[in-house]
Amino acid sequence: MGSKKKRFFNRELSWIEFNQRVLDQAWDERVPLLERTKFLAITGSNLDEFFMVRVGGLQALARQKSSKTDASGLTPAQQLEAISERAHKMVAEQYACYNEKLEPVLAQNNIRRMHRSDLADRQQRYAERLFETDIMPVLTPIAVSTDTPLPLLANRGLHVFVRLRPQADGKAAKQRFALLPLPQSVQRFITLPADGGYQFMLLEDLVAMHVGRFFPGETVMEAASFRIIRNADMGVREDLAGDLLAQMEAVLDARGRSECVRLEVQDSISRTTLRLLQRVLAAPAPNTYLCAGPIDLSALMRLAALDGYEDLKYKPWPPRECVLITKGQSIFNALKKKSILLNHPYESFDPVQQFVEEASIDPDVVAIKQVLYRTSRNSPIVAALARAAEKGKYVTALVELKARFDEERNIEWARALEDAGVQVIYGLRGLKTHAKICIVLRREPQGLQRYLHFGTGNYNEITARLYSDISYMTADDDLGADASAFFNTITGFSQPQRYRKIEAAPIGLRAKIIALIEGETERKRQGQKALIMAKMNSLVDSRVIKALYAASKAGVKIQLNVRGVCCLRPGVKRLSENITVTSIVDRFLEHARIFYFHNGGDERVFISSADWMPRNLDRRVELLVPVEDAESKRRLVQILETHLRDTVNAWQLQSDGRYQRLSATGKKKPVQSQEELYLQVCAATEPDRQKHRIVFEPLRPPSDTLVT
Repeated sequence: MGSKKKRFFNRELSWIEFNQRVLDQAWDERVPLLERTKFLAITGSNLDEFFMVRVGGLQALARQKSSKTDASGLTPAQQLEAISERAHKMVAEQYACYNEKLEPVLAQNNIRRMHRSDLADRQQRYAERLFETDIMPVLTPIAVSTDTPLPLLANRGLHVFVRLRPQADGKAAKQRFALLPLPQSVQRFITLPADGGYQFMLLEDLVAMHVGRFFPGETVMEAASFRIIRNADMGVREDLAGDLLAQMEAVLDARGRSECVRLEVQDSISRTTLRLLQRVLAAPAPNTYLCAGPIDLSALMRLAALDGYEDLKYKPWPPRECVLITKGQSIFNALKKKSILLNHPYESFDPVQQFVEEASIDPDVVAIKQVLYRTSRNSPIVAALARAAEKGKYVTALVELKARFDEERNIEWARALEDAGVQVIYGLRGLKTHAKICIVLRREPQGLQRYLHFGTGNYNEITARLYSDISYMTADDDLGADASAFFNTITGFSQPQRYRKIEAAPIGLRAKIIALIEGETERKRQGQKALIMAKMNSLVDSRVIKALYAASKAGVKIQLNVRGVCCLRPGVKRLSENITVTSIVDRFLEHARIFYFHNGGDERVFISSADWMPRNLDRRVELLVPVEDAESKRRLVQILETHLRDTVNAWQLQSDGRYQRLSATGKKKPVQSQEELYLQVCAATEPDRQKHRIVFEPLRPPSDTLVT
């Protein structure tokens, strides 16, 4: 077990196995049909991002002939070879799932994709009329030649490639091609008239059906759809002088022009046409993926969101209201009494939104300080910050412009907040600020009082209904002092400070985590009970993994719940035999980071914005926040234990890298952790709901008109 290869899994291949677990949900017939369709769509969008970020970066290293190996011992070229082999297998399975398990069953439930041969007369007439009036005027065919470069093709945009009958050119017939970009302004799913159910055509099918109209007098030999994925692994040169906002706008432009890292092509394409596409796009065979169904599976999210098919979706779990905040009560009065811990999306995100909105209009609030990483398009929290500044409050917002794929939105928010009078910080040089924190300073009779929100997820009311995350709201004095010191560090030029309770990356967070692990290791060596439970999205950092291996060898029981990438190899004799790793894929995206250390009986529990990855611990500004009040600490331990008991949607990582689905054994009742957590919240809130149930009070006439 001495070699790196045997001690660590490759990060990229581990990520693909996570996407496989999502794909397995699409195959699972216990999952409602439209939810299975959604899981398949998610695997498509996941794979897009993986190629844009991870594969793009590896290809750049391979072109530089880099021989540097990762923790698993693979060079960039070796990783690319392994990724291509595994990703091709996954794409084949995606389309097998669509063709064998989803499309036929969707049709049985009156959701039908229609082809030319399927159309009834009135549908044929409708499609022709729509093409004439709404589609043909928008599209512009572009001649393609092997002698001239292709025009700029949109990243992730859909295109139809057309091969025309060759024309004689001297002694040989010359191949002729044309390109039709399909704009995003035209709907991909075209709803057809039908007597019942939902019948649709895909835009590319309709265009291919009428493609000859663009080439009068010509013979169309072939029309095939394709899509390219471009490299998005690029950033600003922060060592150069200049405006960060302007540099980020340049990065967005560069992404639209970067090299093709993946080519998706309709599998019916001819070899002649495919070879030309590969040549002009510089997309060799390992980067080319033949699709036996609709290109861009992420588009199936449109079907998953269809109205009127609620029986094919999950039964709704409406978020429950926090019982500690009564209707009409000031959230600051509630926090004076006790700290509040919320488990989203089982509990509503409204108190977090109320926290900022109430602060924006409260005359006693003098300042608000907040970090914004990802927000919704019409964020009420951003609107509240702008409103607070307009009312004369001192508002500071750190808007992280380098939040990948949200850069454009964050640039817009930064400008809007500046226009409203907010002091906007664009982030820190060389680092991404990923911490989730908001401070409200309120003038009260005893002096200035700090109220705080710490979270594991973003200030986004939309994803707060889809991701499982933790919010912790408190008026704790030590945490308040730490929070102020943290903001002084990241918004000014002050040196990082020593904190009373929290810890922050990139300075001391890794050291803190390793110290906590080593504390359990030492207690076990002294014969004491030792236990580590941790929940996170990814586990990659080799130094943290080595500390966990040392703890396992000392006999510490370590239970890890890692949703996605895990480079730690569990269950290896004399290395990690005391470590178990499970992953949960269910209706909500597991996103919370919760860490537990037994600590000789004086249990220590933390929430964090950071996964245990080098990027989080070295290249991001992150927070590790202790939760010390007894009730909140107990709830976090209960959440951890519930996830670790899952036997319905949990997968256990094996020592060879495979994931094995867990199931209840014997007479044990199956545990679906997300359902159990929701039922726990319902049980806790129901007595309060009963207490505050609406009472119907009849309106009576004045007493002098009462009939006796």
